[in-house]
Amino acid sequence: MASIATDDAGSRVGVRVRVQQFGTFLSAMIMPNIGAIIAWGLITAFFIDVGWTPNEKIALMVGPMIFYLLPIVIAYTGGKIVYDVRGGVVGATAVIGVIVATSDPIFVGDEGGSPMFLGAMIMGPVTAYLMKRLDQLWEGKIRPGFEMLVDNFSAGILAGLMAIVGMFALAPVLRQVIDWLGNAVNTLVDAGLLPLTSLFIEPAKVMFLNNAINHGVLTPLGIDEAAEAGKSVLFLLEANPGPGLGVLMAYTVFGRGIAKASAPGAAIIQFFGGIHEVYFPFVLMKPRMILAAIAGGMTGIFLFTLFDVGLRAPAAPGSIMAVYAQTPAGDFVGITAGVFGAAAVSFVVGGLLLKTDRRADEGDLGAATSQMESMKGKRSIASSALATGAAGREIRSIVFACDAGMGSSAMGASVLRRKVQGAGHADVTVVNRSIANLDDSADLVVTHQDLTERARHHAPSALHVSVDNFMGSPRYDEIVEMLDAGGASEDGAGAASEAPGGVAGSSDVLDPQSIVLDGAARTLDDAIAESGRLLVEAGAVAPAYIEAMHERERSVSTFMGNGLAIPHGTNEAKGSIRRTALSFVRYPGGIDWNGKQARFVVAIAGAGDDHLELLRRLATVFADPDQVARLDEAGSAEDVLAVLDGISV
Repeated sequence: MASIATDDAGSRVGVRVRVQQFGTFLSAMIMPNIGAIIAWGLITAFFIDVGWTPNEKIALMVGPMIFYLLPIVIAYTGGKIVYDVRGGVVGATAVIGVIVATSDPIFVGDEGGSPMFLGAMIMGPVTAYLMKRLDQLWEGKIRPGFEMLVDNFSAGILAGLMAIVGMFALAPVLRQVIDWLGNAVNTLVDAGLLPLTSLFIEPAKVMFLNNAINHGVLTPLGIDEAAEAGKSVLFLLEANPGPGLGVLMAYTVFGRGIAKASAPGAAIIQFFGGIHEVYFPFVLMKPRMILAAIAGGMTGIFLFTLFDVGLRAPAAPGSIMAVYAQTPAGDFVGITAGVFGAAAVSFVVGGLLLKTDRRADEGDLGAATSQMESMKGKRSIASSALATGAAGREIRSIVFACDAGMGSSAMGASVLRRKVQGAGHADVTVVNRSIANLDDSADLVVTHQDLTERARHHAPSALHVSVDNFMGSPRYDEIVEMLDAGGASEDGAGAASEAPGGVAGSSDVLDPQSIVLDGAARTLDDAIAESGRLLVEAGAVAPAYIEAMHERERSVSTFMGNGLAIPHGTNEAKGSIRRTALSFVRYPGGIDWNGKQARFVVAIAGAGDDHLELLRRLATVFADPDQVARLDEAGSAEDVLAVLDGISV
């Protein structure tokens, strides 16, 4: 019996994980394009005939954006996830068949078309997957000189065929599915039963199953409804920040221990920052608190339908500011009533549940946070702040730490510093250090995921963030969001800018003779050796330094992201460095760097801080696709130096 129970439990977990993964995949197609959806929503809100400032000419953009632009960019994103840019291109091309078959009067008559978001989320990834499999069939079998011909024609033929398949096979099915789903929603609204959707939406949020519901069903249906009616209540079913606010305020007033202390800061992050996940541990800690969230969600939906309100476009993230930004001119009263009515009911129900809780223990917020992260499948900055009691505390100093403190951390700190200061947090310092020099004075420490545990020993009180892509990690954006939500002080204390005044130019540490534009190496180890030999030939390091570079790579990857790797030696190899220098090797075909493609390998030998200015320039370059393209096209060492010297940091 125990075995059967275990199997059943494992099966339930497996199903939940698969649903989470499916939801994450759907979210990955929708979320990068939220900006485009918001642009459509704002143009609609302002310029249609019933908008805030009607303009007949500008309103002409509304139809093409919703019927063509948005489905195409979503299909491109889905294809790119599966098979990079090649997959994105064929996916975006293939979806046009479904778009035409569900919007053109030849197919739909006078009924009016439907925005084909569901079709985009199917055609984009499927076509990209087929393209990937086809390329694998003839990989290595094409005669030299015919590669481009085969690549271009195979992509064109497949995309064209899939567009035809989508037009005549998929589109009729999707039209019927959309009709069924739309009728189901209308039935719930007409019967006054729409609030009952909270019975599964609120628990799904806590279990991280909401993406499959929100991005797979509610957002496509909501956009379809908004295209016809100018707004949709479906955008509010999951994004309403009211229920979470009520739960957190109940803990603020009636909670105990660390949960009571953390709840006010979490409420600010959740309500104004739109990071709903911060209240999930408070529900997991006392599972019956889900009743408060459900009651609040039902109240909010009831009030939204009572006032007949909705949003022009999705509110992402689900903060009160994003909700108001998408609210039509006449709906502010109803939206406000729904949000704060939901918060009030959640607060009352949550307060009663906490007051009548007879358990003497205050609950383990840290364990609940770990449980939440386990279900989500990744760590969260906001939730980690709850576990350490850091929610709402001021973040003034951020330290980017790596093993040696002379390469990865310098570039990562440069990228993060620009993001933090660009968001207006001039009082937050971002510096780089070696882990050996790390102390407990930092508020937040960023490290490579393989070094985080070491960093915790040196800075146990800090909030720790792990990354695996130094140049473009999404964790940087999460840090900025946390600062925006109130985690940082803004009293103008002044930033440590690490101004470059007096620092030598690129050619002082990167000799033109150490720049190779067509590297000979084909493996990671050979690339490290090739870039290291350039340092030896420049008289910057002893030959033993190359082995130290290999040793460093075996402990922690030096791949930075965006096609860049920066191999360098260990701390123990400092004695092998004769002077500060860099080497630059470009590999047009790419090098497999532990599963990532590195096209540029910059070897580092840092005797002092002379190289840090150039690393900051490199970080700026590799955060800008246009500058990376210039390096791809560079025809001489002077072209490379011109790119680096032309960047201000």
